Amino acid sequence: VQLVESGGGLVQPGESLWLSCAISGLRLFTSTVSWARQAPGKGLEWLSTIYSDGSTSNSDSIGRRFETYRDIGENTVYLRLNRLQPGDTAVYYCRGVAAFSNDEYWGQGTQVTVSS
Repeated sequence: VQLVESGGGLVQPGESLWLSCAISGLRLFTSTVSWARQAPGKGLEWLSTIYSDGSTSNSDSIGRRFETYRDIGENTVYLRLNRLQPGDTAVYYCRGVAAFSNDEYWGQGTQVTVSS
């Protein structure tokens, strides 16, 4: 199983960004995929989850400012980050959980820096 995040970078406040999590070894229609982030000096913060049925849930801290999508054919999950602020600067990770074993797998993370 492998999860590979991409799409991070340096953006200015107010801008948007797409992150991708390309997954191999797990099928999206039988797995749960989540996004989390870790800001400098802080712990891991859960952001969003997309379930095997395609439904999503977000943390209260981000509300609908971030949105999670998936492409079944590409076996990829996306996180759309809107109206980014300096406080969103962090390493963003995706995590996959297999449906029956509940084994979890993490990507290596992608850095998002929001700065003017």
